[in-house]
Amino acid sequence: MLTEEKNRQLTRVGPGTPMGEVLRRHWHPVAGVDELARTPVKPLRLLGEDLVLYQDLGGRYGLLERHCAHRGADLSQGFVEGAGLRCNYHGWQYDAQGACLHQPYEEQADPSARLKARVRLKAYPVRALAGMLWAYLGPAPAPELPDWEAFHWRNGFVQAVFSDVPCNWLQCQENSVDPVHFEWMHANWSRRMRGHEGGYAPRHLKLAFEEFEHGLVYKRITEDSDETHPLWTIGRVCLWPHGFFLGDHFEWRVPVDDENTLNVTWSFIRVPREREPFVQDAIPTWASPVRDASGRLIASHVINQDICAWVGQGRIADRTGETLGASDAGVAMLRRRLFADIEAVQAGRDPKGVLRDPERSRRIVLPSDSREFFLEGLPLAAYRRHPKWARLLTHFTFHAGQPEWVREAHEQAIGVAIEPLEMLDL
Repeated sequence: MLTEEKNRQLTRVGPGTPMGEVLRRHWHPVAGVDELARTPVKPLRLLGEDLVLYQDLGGRYGLLERHCAHRGADLSQGFVEGAGLRCNYHGWQYDAQGACLHQPYEEQADPSARLKARVRLKAYPVRALAGMLWAYLGPAPAPELPDWEAFHWRNGFVQAVFSDVPCNWLQCQENSVDPVHFEWMHANWSRRMRGHEGGYAPRHLKLAFEEFEHGLVYKRITEDSDETHPLWTIGRVCLWPHGFFLGDHFEWRVPVDDENTLNVTWSFIRVPREREPFVQDAIPTWASPVRDASGRLIASHVINQDICAWVGQGRIADRTGETLGASDAGVAMLRRRLFADIEAVQAGRDPKGVLRDPERSRRIVLPSDSREFFLEGLPLAAYRRHPKWARLLTHFTFHAGQPEWVREAHEQAIGVAIEPLEMLDL
């Protein structure tokens, strides 16, 4: 249980708020590289700030405050130039540092360009990595952008999925250290939705949580496993401050503002050995819905089931009336770390997970029960028999609403037809 004030400290993310200042010390995935290649200007809201993301004709990325310094026109309606973004209202042009490059009429009226020299928009760094565009909204110098080893795995089909989730980021991230929900939300609930009235999934018998440099590792044993199982010997990773790594894919719960989150999933699906070498020209990114045509939350896919839980807790979960138990040890550890991060930032130090050493930020290895498989692969026949990877061979299991063009690219990569997935039972 948290007091109202403590809950506010962890959930408010705007400029100047305690958690907002912590989150501004980290990089955030905000869009797809291919998305900007298709449409070079994108409105964006991040950490309570309204921004515009663009790629100019020279291939450079920029992230600026959304409204023109002239008379507040919406720069997301602007158009890209050889260098920078031009407002469609009166033609004022800005570069990626926020400097005003051109004021068409004003320069004619005032050749000394005194007005132009005084204009500068708020601007933030943007970098491309693993098919995604990452933004940093904190003070200079920016830290290193973590380059996870999984981003460099070969012979796999990679895609990134973005979902707009109408709730606060923290209740999403707390799910990343809540192993018992797999038993009930994904296994038992899926069985009931299929119409099975009796029987339950294997119960959890033992949990463990450990903090390490990049986050928390949780481990679990169920009735059908023991201490030799990878879920106990390797576990799953909750990344600082808002990530999750499940061995074969990442998820990030990016705070849009106090009441909205951008959930980003990056996944790697190994192709059978018969399809090697597989080289992907571009990583497809797409938006997954969270509600169906009737407005009901989608519950057929794993991440969508999680979203049902997050949204069901309200726009901002009220933690003043909760009742934590033994299964919530990881949630308590996460909250203690976030409060410690707030104290660190207020004292002028970096929060946990911020990397300053370029060498230590390259190809960072995380615990994964999939790493050996992804590095070595399997022949198609063995792939089909593998209890875990056979599902990935024939289904897209993470999100609903996969576009046809992504499904076709996925099929071409693995060389097998993909069947629609109605319900996944973990």
